[in-house]
Amino acid sequence: MKFIQKTLPVGAFQCNCQILVCPETFETVLVDPGDEADQILKSLTQLEADFKIKLKVKALFHTHAHFDHIGGSRGVKQGLLQNGLGVVPEIYLHREDLFIYQMLKPAGQRFGFSYEDPLPVDQFFEDEQLLKFGSLRFKVIHTPGHSPGGVCFNLHEDHAAGIPEIVFTGDTLFKQSIGRTDLWGANSDQLFASIRNRLLTLDGDTVAWPGHGPMTRIGEEKRSNPFLS
Repeated sequence: MKFIQKTLPVGAFQCNCQILVCPETFETVLVDPGDEADQILKSLTQLEADFKIKLKVKALFHTHAHFDHIGGSRGVKQGLLQNGLGVVPEIYLHREDLFIYQMLKPAGQRFGFSYEDPLPVDQFFEDEQLLKFGSLRFKVIHTPGHSPGGVCFNLHEDHAAGIPEIVFTGDTLFKQSIGRTDLWGANSDQLFASIRNRLLTLDGDTVAWPGHGPMTRIGEEKRSNPFLS
């Protein structure tokens, strides 16, 4: 059975929060719970009802630490603890984005948003790290450029022959666009190197889910993304 995936755009910037569930163990990973923690928690409860399962939310993955990608993590983790929905997840981030993560409150204030201080990071990603949750297998790809600690996640499934792989690209690569490099800690040379050397080398059929907007495929971006020609 294919894993369960729900894409939930959240917040003013419509960050794509991804809910990924192993169909065998019901271990669950959230990618970029950036805002609207209550809505994310409701979606988890609805998935339980729809599939008649009990989720085990194990991890909150962050592709990077900009406020629109981390702003809901505290509420989600605390909500799971209070509601008894699954286990208490660990917060994952790349260490090089920790200084951005710790600036959540002032970063949000500059855009008119109010946040509490973020919860501590439980685990720091390493480049090429392999992480497994049930049948969900993730490979961490460090892709600095949009931020120093930006990462993408290449998702594989155990025994999933014939199913295209997925890469969650955060704000590194979008459908027919690329991430901004005019933000603190960004670097355009790094971004282009990350995209060309780490993402465009993936199989062309790989489905790419960016941090905002619609999905695409690696081959399509390699052929026709105007920023990469």
